[in-house]
Amino acid sequence: MTEFWLIRHGQTDWNSTGRWQGQSPDAPALNDAGFAQALALRDQLPDADFSAIYSSDLLRAKQTAELVAAPLNLTVVLDSRLREMNLGAWEGMLSDDIQAQYPRELEARKQNPFEARAPQGESPREVAQRVIAAADEIAARHPNQSVLIVSHGVSLAIILCRAREIPLDKVYENIPENAKPYRAKWK
Repeated sequence: MTEFWLIRHGQTDWNSTGRWQGQSPDAPALNDAGFAQALALRDQLPDADFSAIYSSDLLRAKQTAELVAAPLNLTVVLDSRLREMNLGAWEGMLSDDIQAQYPRELEARKQNPFEARAPQGESPREVAQRVIAAADEIAARHPNQSVLIVSHGVSLAIILCRAREIPLDKVYENIPENAKPYRAKWK
């Protein structure tokens, strides 16, 4: 069994303004609060012997991972399968604008959260396929070890749900806070 320490990236300006990021290439880097959160993570992690640190290749996660990895003398391994859910047409939009322009799609997401998707985006089911495959491979590389994974809200919620045997249609109810470590045992 592998012990995962899951970390959602630090805050960005889009997080603080309610703008949906997804995989947008325009999504900003960590803001000052995000850098401070990532640095503070060092004190929140246990005095464990982490064997590796894996991260999404999106900038906000990569920056967080690099700040956490530095004092641990770990090299960050980037894995694009750990990316946030592709939010398609909603990327870069404010929550209120999405509600105004896509009420049917948001209602479909409420009714069937695991299958629904933003226009031109991914469903949580599709995210789960790639994220669980990545988690399985990471666990296979590091059996009976502690590993840090820096990623994004939906991607980490899927790992948490799977590890804690929570139905995956509860993914949106299990999105972790920015820059707070969560522990999960992976079988």
